[in-house]
Amino acid sequence: MEAPFRFGLQRVRDLRAHDEDQAKERFAHSLNARLKGEAMLRAAEDRLRTAQDEAVPSDTGHPLTGAALVGRQMWVDRLKATRDDAAFQLQGLDAQLQDSRATLTAASQRREALDQLKARQREAHRLQAERREGAALDEMALQMHARRRAAA
Repeated sequence: MEAPFRFGLQRVRDLRAHDEDQAKERFAHSLNARLKGEAMLRAAEDRLRTAQDEAVPSDTGHPLTGAALVGRQMWVDRLKATRDDAAFQLQGLDAQLQDSRATLTAASQRREALDQLKARQREAHRLQAERREGAALDEMALQMHARRRAAA
């Protein structure tokens, strides 16, 4: 009876798999935050576009005062600042996403290295077991042959 295969670095492999799972979660959170940031930027751009369209005086027959025009322009300027802030935040979220992607890639590579080592060791164990089994069968065959010769 052959001893079952035991991978000596299984605990390390489990830790690396856990690290990879955590990196996947961080990447998912970063991706989600980036998508929210992108939606915020689109919303800010839509509000700015709407405000710019409304800031243009129309020929409705109602005269606009200078104060109303200045107020509209201040609102458009504030929306531009909001859009610029959202774009700046999106750049930060992009950088965070790239960092979490790199961390995930590194964690995956570390775990895969141990998985490959485990597979090689398992294959070496299997081959060694087959050699031992073959040697044992050869020994049994030789003993049976020797008994038959002695009996004859």
